[in-house]
Amino acid sequence: MAKKLYVGGLSYQTTEDSLRAAFAQAGTVVSAIVIKDKFSGQSKGFGFVEMSTDEEANAAIEMWNEKELDGRTVKVNEAKPMEERPPRRDNYSHGPSRGGFGGGNRY
Repeated sequence: MAKKLYVGGLSYQTTEDSLRAAFAQAGTVVSAIVIKDKFSGQSKGFGFVEMSTDEEANAAIEMWNEKELDGRTVKVNEAKPMEERPPRRDNYSHGPSRGGFGGGNRY
């Protein structure tokens, strides 16, 4: 069964292809994703690699945790399941309206 790994501390120059190639040294990579900012498209400095077996995932952790990849020391461990989060509120729903036009003293 495939196991997903968290990879933190990535260089901003690390691509999904280079991440896949690095982890392929430890076994079969099912997927490799570098998380990017949705507005700028720049890497957020972390990603996820899915290895095909638990043994290969453990080998990848052993091979890459606290090791240098693209000039940065990366942290690799088993990814935790995503926790359910409350929905985000936009800037316009922070409570009751306080009116517009503040104003000062009328008298």
